[in-house]
Amino acid sequence: MTPPTIQDIGQIAITVKDVVVAKKFYTEVLGLKLLFDAGPNLSFVAAGSVRLMLTTSQGAGEAGKNSTLYFRTSSLADLYRTVVDRGARPEREPQLTAKMPDHELWMAFVRDPEGNLVGLMEERR
Repeated sequence: MTPPTIQDIGQIAITVKDVVVAKKFYTEVLGLKLLFDAGPNLSFVAAGSVRLMLTTSQGAGEAGKNSTLYFRTSSLADLYRTVVDRGARPEREPQLTAKMPDHELWMAFVRDPEGNLVGLMEERR
């Protein structure tokens, strides 16, 4: 059996002080496409095939000093087990995060050696 692989970067979380101001910058100044808002402190824009999540720190660090890479895979549970077995510190096991119109978004989280959060995601259709 071949080990699960990371396909690409699916999302990058950018921690900001003010989501409204950040959304205006990324959409109006940079010209990125607004995908959707998910409440007052969460907005998603598209940078090509990569989704940018604009969010407040929500207790996870200081704005502008921590962002999270989300790596897309087609086998989240297998990849999560594999990277934890290889030494990643587990943060959150795979779970359903959101039901979208055309897929379910599943996510898991691990930490790198410096304590940075790394997201693993699978879009189940």
